[in-house]
Amino acid sequence: MYRALVGPSDSVVIMMFTIKDASKWWHILNDSPIWQDRIFYLLALLYGLVAIVAMMQLIRIQQRVPEYGWTTQKVFHFLCFLVNAVRCLIFTFRRDIQHLKPEIVQHILLDVPSLAFFTTFALLVLFWAEIYYQARAVSTDGLRPTFYTVNGIIYAIQISLWVVIWYKHIPFMVILSKMFFAGVCLFAALGFLLYGGRLFLMLQRFPVESKGRRKKLQEVGYVTSICFTCFLIRCVMMCFNAFNKAANLDLMEHPVLNFIYYSLVEILPSALVLFILKKLPPKRGINQYHNIR
Repeated sequence: MYRALVGPSDSVVIMMFTIKDASKWWHILNDSPIWQDRIFYLLALLYGLVAIVAMMQLIRIQQRVPEYGWTTQKVFHFLCFLVNAVRCLIFTFRRDIQHLKPEIVQHILLDVPSLAFFTTFALLVLFWAEIYYQARAVSTDGLRPTFYTVNGIIYAIQISLWVVIWYKHIPFMVILSKMFFAGVCLFAALGFLLYGGRLFLMLQRFPVESKGRRKKLQEVGYVTSICFTCFLIRCVMMCFNAFNKAANLDLMEHPVLNFIYYSLVEILPSALVLFILKKLPPKRGINQYHNIR
């Protein structure tokens, strides 16, 4: 019999040292101005790259089907470009933004792209809902008005919260604002799960087996999974952000946390969805397009 060189107590000690080293590394990166600059400029670069890809894809789509005006696909790519371009500018000029007064201006500059990100990806839910109900011979006349109404209500509530916080900075109202956006993210996640799941199951039951059907099935499945996970993570993180100071997403306090958060909930989902939806529309086939009216 041989005695183990590393016993249970030794494993605990090693684990404690590992956690301690990780914590030390975390604080070194957060407190170093050089690493702060590197992390935030890297975020700005990644956002800039996604914005360029979205704009290039929009130009290619416009060149392919200029006669159909602003389709859902074109609006999605334009909003994706806009959100990522604004984020790129925010992280590039973060030090100037950090000193803006009143403080509510900082919150607005960080929250408006988040709301626009919600609207951008909610367009996919709208598009899938239209396809699903059209396939079931159900009227879709009320979908777009509902989409505009829901977005209008969300923006109106968020603006009202900003006005109240600007008028009198009440900590509870700041928490309420963050929890409201967490609720918006949960609403978006459930929307993807509901209509993405319905469309996926409908395509799965479709009797004709073809390469195009399999590709569309995979496309809906991947995008649904990515967007549901993205908005669910955002919802959970906003809840922690509201009640736990260690999870604060302040631009200067937690650069490492900011990098992880924005990479998971905006950069990676945007890049993956743009890649999955990279296929250009055919030059003919008006049934595939839905004008934004």
